[in-house]
Amino acid sequence: MTTGGTLVGKMPLAAIISKPQKAELGTILPELREWLRERGWGCVLDQESAAYLPEADVEGVARAELPDRKPDLVVVLGGDGTLLAAARAFAHTNIPLLSVNLGSLGFLTEVPLSDLYATLQAWCDGTASIEVRSLMRAELFCGGEKMTRRWDALNDVVLAKGTIARMADFSVSIDAQLVATFRADGVLLSTPTGSTAYNLAAGGPIVMPTVNAMLVTPICPHLLTIRPIVVPGEAAIIVRVMGVPNETYLTVDGQEAVPMHVGDEVRCRRSEYSVRLLRLKPNGLFNVLRSKLKWGER
Repeated sequence: MTTGGTLVGKMPLAAIISKPQKAELGTILPELREWLRERGWGCVLDQESAAYLPEADVEGVARAELPDRKPDLVVVLGGDGTLLAAARAFAHTNIPLLSVNLGSLGFLTEVPLSDLYATLQAWCDGTASIEVRSLMRAELFCGGEKMTRRWDALNDVVLAKGTIARMADFSVSIDAQLVATFRADGVLLSTPTGSTAYNLAAGGPIVMPTVNAMLVTPICPHLLTIRPIVVPGEAAIIVRVMGVPNETYLTVDGQEAVPMHVGDEVRCRRSEYSVRLLRLKPNGLFNVLRSKLKWGER
């Protein structure tokens, strides 16, 4: 899918989100802003990005407030963690994200710094590629009765025990059918995009991003009969905390952590929203697997 092009009737606006403590941003950000200015683009920066610009009049905006500025494009400079945070911030919009890898692995941030301006130009010319990735809606219910928090996750939602070595007890239901009650270090609920992240390390399967599915992967279960499950994207998944040795946490995309107690449950299904990732050209899952994870090498 290709899209983009110059907008008519208004100055296009780019939002810029950066990973903190990256020394190269001191060079990248002034060059990027100048490139945008020369082509008639305005830009709004998050607070982390604004800190790297020398002008005293540059005001950074909190990331949570960036969607209110209604940018036409979001440029994310950092690693996968920065992209995950940006994806949640813009989850309820249809704004594409151009993620440029300044980290190490950069599994989601596929665009190298060397392709930044070529990709931006392709977007202006209407020849860039857009990958649509599904999100997972997760709702936390305390005592199984009152919803207290809600998220739209790009990668995964994880229920896991705290620092103590003892396992916790979990119950998993899918579409109101009890799957099992078991003891484990945790339970991982993943999108197809997140299947190559924690899910893969926990022994779960790789699922192509275009598949309408979710994954339920027990983490170190104390039963040989409990294995990962691939379920339809419209399925309703409920994971309930049945017993905890000390502390159990719900973690969203590896970044937001909330303590959980006995009787609390997480209800997940595919979100009505999605994330649009901007690429110079289609790359493909297996090209990424070979280049990032050395897939198939001996």
